[in-house]
Amino acid sequence: MHLLFVCTGNICRSPIAERLSAAWSARTDTADITASSAGTRAVVGAPMEPTAAQTLSRLGGSSDGFVARQINPVIASSADLVLTMTEEHRDTVLTLSPRHLKRTFTLLEAAHIARSIGRGTVAELSAARGSVGRPENADVPDPIGRSAIVFGDVGNRIESALLDLLPRLNG
Repeated sequence: MHLLFVCTGNICRSPIAERLSAAWSARTDTADITASSAGTRAVVGAPMEPTAAQTLSRLGGSSDGFVARQINPVIASSADLVLTMTEEHRDTVLTLSPRHLKRTFTLLEAAHIARSIGRGTVAELSAARGSVGRPENADVPDPIGRSAIVFGDVGNRIESALLDLLPRLNG
């Protein structure tokens, strides 16, 4: 299963999620989960923001070789599950690729649904979307320009959501 994480600049939140997912997959020997990321207004070609890279490293991931890229319909279509950092990002992805509603969620929404239903496929996550209800806040805040503490909080929130979601995904 290929996961695509989407944020604004593709230099903070989505690369943290991408690289934490890859680290989790390697650590748990779950080769069937792969991850990539993109931005709705990407800083194309840029490495991770330095404080985001430090946060990622503290959480057990690596920013080595990361390069930001812009979301487009081809990238969106290549994913089995699209996980955005905010509802606004989800709306942007769905504008680019409206046929992918059933596989596009905010990260926190998908984690919330997975906690509620247990193990499931992307189709089961989608089917449960209406009955489970929405999390109180489905957005991961943008840490750009903020303190290392804020970056750490954002990283912890992403990690927590991934740990709720990834073990419960069935390909």
